[in-house]
Amino acid sequence: MSDLMPEPAAVPGEQEGTAGPAPDPAAPAPLGVVRTPTGNAEVDARLERLADADHLPADGHIEVYEDVHRGLRDALTALDARPVPAPMPSYNKPMPSYNNRS
Repeated sequence: MSDLMPEPAAVPGEQEGTAGPAPDPAAPAPLGVVRTPTGNAEVDARLERLADADHLPADGHIEVYEDVHRGLRDALTALDARPVPAPMPSYNKPMPSYNNRS
């Protein structure tokens, strides 16, 4: 090179004349999104299913997202279908009157 232009600095770990394969920008790569457990086994299983999208190309994500959405919707619907427990007796009700003797 000329005296006016310095040579580019070598990249550590890279030998001159040997370039590794360039990473494919279209290849699937994990997003690294942390999934925090909720404590509900059914919901946690659906959230873990999202990890499957990390290994798929972008056009495969929709199938995973729709499956997770369907499962979460079913879990919420099941919560609505559970029987409501009977209300606790109220101890603040007035006592019936026993003064009405015939």
